[in-house]
Amino acid sequence: MSESMERHIDLADTSDAPGQARETATDFLADAERIRGEPTSPDTISAVLIVVSELVTNAIRHAPGLCTLRLTLHDEGVLIEVSDTSPVLPRPGAPDVTGATGGWGLQMIDRLAGEIQTVPGPGPGKTVRTRLPW
Repeated sequence: MSESMERHIDLADTSDAPGQARETATDFLADAERIRGEPTSPDTISAVLIVVSELVTNAIRHAPGLCTLRLTLHDEGVLIEVSDTSPVLPRPGAPDVTGATGGWGLQMIDRLAGEIQTVPGPGPGKTVRTRLPW
C-alpha cells in the first residue's frame, strides 16, 4: 500500500459524539477499502466501531469540552486515537453486570486491540491510542 490516509473529527461532549465518531469511522473504513484494494472484514469493521465508540464515550463522560478522534491507515492496520482535555489516565472500572454504569469499555478495547497507550497532551489533556490489525 503506497497511499496513506488520516481522518480526524472534533467532537463536542454531547450524547451525539459516539454516533458521529462511528459515522466518521465507517466512512474512513470505506475509503480504506478503496486504498487497500480489498474488502475490510466484518470482524475488523465491528472491532474498529466498538473501539471508536468506547474511547469517545469515555472521553465525553470523563473530560469536559471537546475531544478529537483521529484515525490513521497503516499497512498493518488502523491507528485509533482519542484526545481529550483531562490529564487523568483511564483505568478499568468494576464492570456493572446490569449495564447501568458500564465499566466494560477498556476491557473490550484491550481484548480487541491487545494494547492501549496513553500519552500526555495536547495541552493539559491526554491521547488514548490503540492499533487494530487488518
